[in-house]
Amino acid sequence: MTGGARAGAAGTSAGLRLPVARRPAITARRKDPPVLYLWLKAFHVVAVIAWMAGLLYLPRLYVYHAETEKGSVRSETFKIMERRLLKAIMNPAMIATWVLGLYLVVAGGWWREGWFHGKLLLVIALSAVHMANARWLKDFAADRNTRPARFYRLWNEIPTLLMIGIVILVIVKPF
Repeated sequence: MTGGARAGAAGTSAGLRLPVARRPAITARRKDPPVLYLWLKAFHVVAVIAWMAGLLYLPRLYVYHAETEKGSVRSETFKIMERRLLKAIMNPAMIATWVLGLYLVVAGGWWREGWFHGKLLLVIALSAVHMANARWLKDFAADRNTRPARFYRLWNEIPTLLMIGIVILVIVKPF
């Protein structure tokens, strides 16, 4: 069997039969996104992990804080921990997640995809959860919390459910 015969089985290029070994190769490199895109995607994932860690931990702190006597040393310690977590980790991580994510959407052309619309809706919901946590932090800081620990224990599950939905949409891309 000649190289030309093998090329017929492998396909043609502009109607010409080329030997398999000489046919222009479509390398993986041509399909790979630019290096900058990959670096920004990596930092996006790191920012998401940091944000999710805060979204899962802050309500847990609220559970323990709600069970603590107002004005106690322990209550004041929780106030410091909650404020630092929100201001130093969660806020910057959320901003980085949004900025990097929006860049990736534009650069990757994902805004037309159905799965992305679902993901965007869930990320907006995560942002609303973040804002609710910030509001509750102000209540705790002013010793105005009226919610029981059970409320925060249940609320702690919402970011997990949203995260599961987001991961499924991004990885499986069902629509």
